[in-house]
Amino acid sequence: MTTIPDVQRAWIAVRRGKPVKALVLQEEWPVMKKLKDGEILVKVEAAALNPVGWKMMRVLPNVLARRPHIAEHDFSGVVVDANDGNLNVGDNTGQGVLAQYITVNADQVAIRPANVTPTQAAGITLAALTAYQALVGVAKLKADQTVFINGGSTTVGAFAIQLAKIKGAKVIATASARNEAFVRKMGADEFIDYTKEPLVAFLTHNPPSTKYSVIFDAVGLVEPSLFTHSAKYLAPGGIFVSTGPLPHGWKDTWKMIRTIGAITTPSWLGNVNRRWALVAVKNAAEDLQEIQKLLANGSLLPIVDSVFAFEDALKAYDRILTTRAVGKVVVKVD
Repeated sequence: MTTIPDVQRAWIAVRRGKPVKALVLQEEWPVMKKLKDGEILVKVEAAALNPVGWKMMRVLPNVLARRPHIAEHDFSGVVVDANDGNLNVGDNTGQGVLAQYITVNADQVAIRPANVTPTQAAGITLAALTAYQALVGVAKLKADQTVFINGGSTTVGAFAIQLAKIKGAKVIATASARNEAFVRKMGADEFIDYTKEPLVAFLTHNPPSTKYSVIFDAVGLVEPSLFTHSAKYLAPGGIFVSTGPLPHGWKDTWKMIRTIGAITTPSWLGNVNRRWALVAVKNAAEDLQEIQKLLANGSLLPIVDSVFAFEDALKAYDRILTTRAVGKVVVKVD
């Protein structure tokens, strides 16, 4: 049986700022070994970084962020203790944080499929759930529909392309020209290079022959024009789904005010006559199990951009901060 230590190494968010200033590597962070009903203790194998992680570090003050705390959200690992009847010691799971051990609720993890490595598994949960719940849960995407995915080379966007194709939908996706091959490999039927011309101008000048049933903004645009002009390319009764506009700093305040106005102003006051919805990700066991099945049968492919050593987590953040990562940036823990 594995001996569980009292303390561990963990990357701790201690203040607001960029990761290099916000994070500290603690050598003796306590391991939470006392489990409540339904909890498990997992020894982490790999952890993945998420854009929301570093954005929250930069934006939220300590009180709202409840610092200090262990950084990040997604991991893969092995159960070393369990107070739950569904998972046992030795089971491979797929969610967590940047530390050697993590205590989580058993209903927030799933058994890792045998055809998925720990490194791949670390980067699946949050991004795949976001894409799945946006398209299946919020948009109710159907096989005969067309979906426009803004940010096809992001991890959320790449999962969304794959899930839309699994559903039988037609997919149009955006990315920069250097990522066109990747986006098409994920399954996109058509590709738009957003660097050549602003998207709104391109879609206005080149409206689709059949308007989109769904627009999924996997980037989380702060500026609202893609939505406010959407009557030109989004079908009546269609829906605009966003991962959530998240400002990078005070410079985006006015854009956020405009976005809030755009999504709250009714159409009879001149707003676009289209629905806007936010995908608020939930750790829904049934959704996680469905993603697990798609991974196990090979329909859904994990995407890893790069892998860093645990001590090099700040270098991993440097990589994700370039916004050029194609797939997940993963930190190898054990």
